[in-house]
Amino acid sequence: MTSSDKPGNAADAPAETTGAAETGGATAVASRDWASAAADPQYCAAVVDLLGALAYGELAAFERLAEDAKLAPTLADKAELAKMASAEFHHFERLRDRLAEIGEEPTGAMEPFVAAYDAFHKQTAPSDWLEGLVKAYVGDSIASDFYREVAARLDKDTRELVLAVLDDTGHAGFAVEKVRAAIDADPRVGGRLALWARRLMGEALSQSQRVVADRDALSTMLVGGVADGFDLAEVGRMFSRITEAHTKRMAALGLAA
Repeated sequence: MTSSDKPGNAADAPAETTGAAETGGATAVASRDWASAAADPQYCAAVVDLLGALAYGELAAFERLAEDAKLAPTLADKAELAKMASAEFHHFERLRDRLAEIGEEPTGAMEPFVAAYDAFHKQTAPSDWLEGLVKAYVGDSIASDFYREVAARLDKDTRELVLAVLDDTGHAGFAVEKVRAAIDADPRVGGRLALWARRLMGEALSQSQRVVADRDALSTMLVGGVADGFDLAEVGRMFSRITEAHTKRMAALGLAA
């Protein structure tokens, strides 16, 4: 459940990696490269889980955007989504190649996350074009915020890769433009999409928490013990920042949080 979209303007830009940096500062692992950080086997396991989750998320995003293109009302919209789907697949390839480079079998690293991602996408299948746009912009961006928070505590090489694959594919500005235009044309659309976005928020946060809870290395990274991870209080602050970013994205779409 990840997307490569981050907020497209200052109005809805969350304090993503800066939030973690402000609360904890640079960590010992964050100042090291992969070669030195990889000496810790538990840290390696956490990174493999993270890259595996991201890789399958990007592959699922590619599939979903290609499917959503079928709902596009115009040929230009269809082409735009196809271009974004292609960008997601290139991100997947970078993650797949990185897993192979560090000696991990990519499909094996992704497999533990398939059920959770597929369940999320099944539970949040859009019924029309606008719901698909809101899902890609709001729902997937919640996952992106989560991964950026984690990236602040990673070694320099892994952090650079994670932030690169979370880079904006152009979906943010495209979604905002199309959704706001639809609401301007028919204000009743706003209420339906606001309810949809709230549902996406709940499902996305629940899925993130389930994924972390199911993977010991990832949970240890977040609550402490690997990569000078967050303590429990910081985890709470992290989810508060993610919720605040969601509220700003909703405002950018012209929807009530």
